[in-house]
Amino acid sequence: MSHKLKFFLVGLGILLAMEWRGLLYYLAPAPDFGQGEVTLYATDWCPYCEKTRALLAQKQVPYKEYNIETSEQGRSQYQRLAGNGVPVLLIDGEVVRGYNEKTIVAALTQWQNRQTAEKQTK
Repeated sequence: MSHKLKFFLVGLGILLAMEWRGLLYYLAPAPDFGQGEVTLYATDWCPYCEKTRALLAQKQVPYKEYNIETSEQGRSQYQRLAGNGVPVLLIDGEVVRGYNEKTIVAALTQWQNRQTAEKQTK
């Protein structure tokens, strides 16, 4: 085995060991802990978390919130969602990382459309 190939393989191994949770995000679908609802993983001190709360209130979206610093269950779910910063929103199985109003509104609109369609079929 050449010296360059060994160096490459060792580097790749280190990268995989450091970023395995992030890779899982791309390889496996996110678990839906909210069972079709909206869940916010946040902290008390995060200004973007506050903006997310305000947006959800403005859109009149009911949601469950976990403080990832004080809730063991919330921290565990956050880690399984490959959380790497806050806020993280779980909207009917779709993970939205960070505060991006357009992305959040688009995901909420899809969720609300599914909710409406389900009610009409019942």
